Amino acid sequence: MPAGQRTLLASLRAATRPQRRPHPSLALARSIPTATIQTRSLASQVDTRQGWTREQVQEVYDSPLMELIFRAASVHRLNHPPDQVQLCTLLNIKTGGCSEDCSYCAQSSKYADKVGLKAEKLTDVETVLAEARKAKENGSTRFCMGAAWRDMSGRKRGFERILKMVEGVRAMDMEVCTTLGMLSPEQAQKLKEAGLTAYNHNLDTSREYYPKVITTRKYDERLETIEAVRSAGISVCSGGIIGLGENDGDRVGLIYEMSQLPEPPESFPVNALVAIPGTPLEQNERVTIQELLRTIATARIVLPTSIIRFAAGRISYTETEQAMAFMAGANAIFTGERMLTTPTSGWDEDHAMLGRWGLKGMGSFESTTVRMKEDKRALEATEARRSSVGRQGEVVGESQAAATQTVAA
Repeated sequence: MPAGQRTLLASLRAATRPQRRPHPSLALARSIPTATIQTRSLASQVDTRQGWTREQVQEVYDSPLMELIFRAASVHRLNHPPDQVQLCTLLNIKTGGCSEDCSYCAQSSKYADKVGLKAEKLTDVETVLAEARKAKENGSTRFCMGAAWRDMSGRKRGFERILKMVEGVRAMDMEVCTTLGMLSPEQAQKLKEAGLTAYNHNLDTSREYYPKVITTRKYDERLETIEAVRSAGISVCSGGIIGLGENDGDRVGLIYEMSQLPEPPESFPVNALVAIPGTPLEQNERVTIQELLRTIATARIVLPTSIIRFAAGRISYTETEQAMAFMAGANAIFTGERMLTTPTSGWDEDHAMLGRWGLKGMGSFESTTVRMKEDKRALEATEARRSSVGRQGEVVGESQAAATQTVAA
């Protein structure tokens, strides 16, 4: 047997020996000689790094793709259960009529005539809660509500209704997220008191490219809302969209901006543009799977504790491509019937897909990053309700067993 084959065989045998280490995948990576994988100790390069520079983020993004994915997968396993993917459902609770001019969005009043989307009133509370119950029954553990507004100014009655929605969803022991435009610190505090888990407010793209996409809201205004959310003790959900016409440097710029926040966002959504007819970006081409994977993997390395949410546009990628995204560090998806105004795959389809790849859903409040932001009393109440439901199930089971025995006698 040639010497090279003997070396490889010996390495593989060493990798399969029982190891007393928390992450078998890392043991495999460390047991194979450096010359064989032609890379350094990828898992340990970035997990303790502080204060990323934009140049360092660019260097990560530009690294060979397969090496980048392996590096991201290693970091992912150091910080998250590698077999868990959270199922999230996003409901549009107020459609259309938005005064913003986001060039990708069908809900802007500026493009309403071309898009053909009519503005609707805020959905009533019970309808929303019914949708949340349906989502929970189908396995979603985070329920998100989006309203097409620039901000909450002059919407006191609507805001009070949304607070009731938040309270109702939280009572179901689901993580609850909203995206309502810009928030004041006082509004953020009220949402926190109602039980809000996370608030979504995307930066969308880099600071430099942003004015080419949106002119009605400044980049720093978005950062101010993120700070109001963070200060209120709510988890920050903030990411962006790729495929807006930006270049690789802009994707790096977005991730770099996230790394400069006082603390990493709890969630970093990665959206692949869905080019909607009637919007200024209707002719944009779908981003390639390679561009998507680079963005996800770089975000995973730079933001190791954040949940990377593979959001809009996922339905346009094959199952194998989606699996590669999970390997690169994505660990949440949006599922259900629709995602605001764009299509998504259904619960049954996504459950089946995850099962084929040995993945499973993530429970509500299982993420350490989420739990760190949660009020202790609220978490205790959640656990108490879960225990109560479990006991009720046991009582029902015992009653059914007793009835069966009586009939048999």
